[in-house]
Order: sequence, then C-alpha cells, then structure tokens
Amino acid sequence: MKVAVVGATGLVGSKMLQVLEERNFPVTELIPVASEKSVGKQVTFKGKPYTVVGMEQGIAAKPAVALFSAGGSTSLEWAPKFAAAGIKVIDNSSAWRMDPTKKLVVPEVNAEVLAKDDFIIANPNCSTIQMVVALQPLHKAYNIQRIVVSTYQSVTGTGKKAVDQLMNERKSLQGEMAYTYPIDLNVIPQIDVFLENGYTKEEMKMVNETKKIMQDKHIRVTATTVRIPVIGGHSESVNIEFEKEFEVAGVIELLSKAPGVIVQQDDAAQLYPMPLLAHEKDEVFVGRIRRDETQPKTLNMWVVSDNLRKGAATNAVQIAEYLMAHHLL
Repeated sequence: MKVAVVGATGLVGSKMLQVLEERNFPVTELIPVASEKSVGKQVTFKGKPYTVVGMEQGIAAKPAVALFSAGGSTSLEWAPKFAAAGIKVIDNSSAWRMDPTKKLVVPEVNAEVLAKDDFIIANPNCSTIQMVVALQPLHKAYNIQRIVVSTYQSVTGTGKKAVDQLMNERKSLQGEMAYTYPIDLNVIPQIDVFLENGYTKEEMKMVNETKKIMQDKHIRVTATTVRIPVIGGHSESVNIEFEKEFEVAGVIELLSKAPGVIVQQDDAAQLYPMPLLAHEKDEVFVGRIRRDETQPKTLNMWVVSDNLRKGAATNAVQIAEYLMAHHLL
C-alpha cells in the first residue's frame, strides 16, 4: 500500500514513520511530505533513505492513505485537496476534530463509526485519547455522569522547540523559548491560549472531544491542563462520577480486560503508571484506582500514556489498520 506521511520531518511525523515500521503496516511505497523548507531533506524508513517531497508531489503520487501531522492551517488547506484526489486523510491536527461532518476516532472506543465515504478522519487530542481509552469500558458498565481531570503533560506535546528549551535550561544554556516561562524546575498551568470562559483551548478540547468520541453529550467534563518538565508521556488525575454503583475490584477487572489498557496497581510494591514506564509504549497505563470517599459512586484513577505514540502516531496508524482490515480504503 502506498502511504504518505505529511509533516514527516516533525516530532509526530517521525514517530509515525517509526510506528508504521514497528507495526509492519504494509507500506509498498512511502511518500514523505513536508513544507517547502523541508523538501529535499531525507528521512529513513526500514533502513532506507527517502527524499521529502512537497504537497503537490504527494498528491500526484496517489497514496491510498495520508497520515497528516503538519499543523491545523496546513490541514485545512491541504487535507481537502488530498481527499479530492481519492486519498484517505487521517489528520492529527485540531482542524477537523469538532467538524460535525468529520469522524473523531479512537479505535478502541468508536472505530465502528467509520464508513467508506470518510475521506478526512480526525485524530483526537493526545490528552483526550488516553483518557477515553481508560473510560470507555467503565462508561459501558456504570454510565459516566461527570469527569474532573487534571493533566500533567510532557513538553513533547509542544514539539521539538520545547524539548530543546528544557534541555538547554538543564545545561544552563541560552536558547529559543517555546514557553513564556522556564519549564525546568517549574510547572506551567497553561496549555494553548486562554478563551473567554477562563479555560484554555486544550482544556476545552478535552471537554468537547470526550463527548464526541464517547457519543454522549450528557457527560459533564471539566479540565485543568498543566505542562510539566517531563519527556515520555502525559499523566492525568481523573475523578469519575457514575450513575451506577461499582466495586473497585470490578473496575480493576474491567480495565484489565480492556483493549489497549494495562493496569499497574500494587500499593505494596509501589507500582503505578509513570511517564518513565510508558515511554515508547503504545498502551494506556492505569493505576491508583480507588474510591472517592467524599461522595457516592465516584472513582479516582491515574492515567499515563506516551503522547507521541498512543496520543498521536499510534492512534493514527491504528485508524489506518482498521480502515484496511474492514475494506474501507
């Protein structure tokens, strides 16, 4: 299968190439695509060098599927052009996520919504993806009423510039700043821009995307998203209020059987999910599962996942795998 990766030289684009290779996606021809300033550069896939081409060349090559990770404005301009050429686009930007005509997909949760005529498919926000993977089996069993989530997000979610800022600060070097403030030895309670309601765009993404993916507009969601000086994955403290009563042992059993979830819960052994353990893995790790003792039918848990993999690249590749397996390509 001919596959294009648009934004192939970026952090997520590079990870998409890695995940395609690791999961043995049947790539017969790779077309790495990027902006004009990156055309002519080389990327490596399965030990072979490939030359990066521009958008028009990417379309002309007629891939079956294009994995996009090139930013919202690029997606708004170019995804429809790829789609018009009969190429399935799986887009990692925020451009199409809340478009009512586009599907927003996490395969473990709602892959069944995909159809043959979906030519632009949205990949959700990284922090939303890992949360809904962990929540879906619990929603089915107990019916979620309300979610309170606080995130602790890796600098890799911002991009290479932020990773460079963190590493420069660790070495006391001056360099380009991705954030207004230092990130090393600091915590920044702002991800993306502030909106009129006092929440950030990232926080409202979690609110709105969760309802769309889980196909339930009645779930109440409130979020606080925070950037921390970590590489390897995003962490989330999630408080969930259910309609139905539950037993903690039953929750653990459900999560242990859920696709894409690994439970790490052993208080005596001090075993719990951490970015250090989630780094370069595709699963969503859940631990610190316990009852909220302040109100009925409410649970606390801790959710960690590699934001560049399951939060971005892996989820996109899994969508492509589903399309292929169900003859939707």
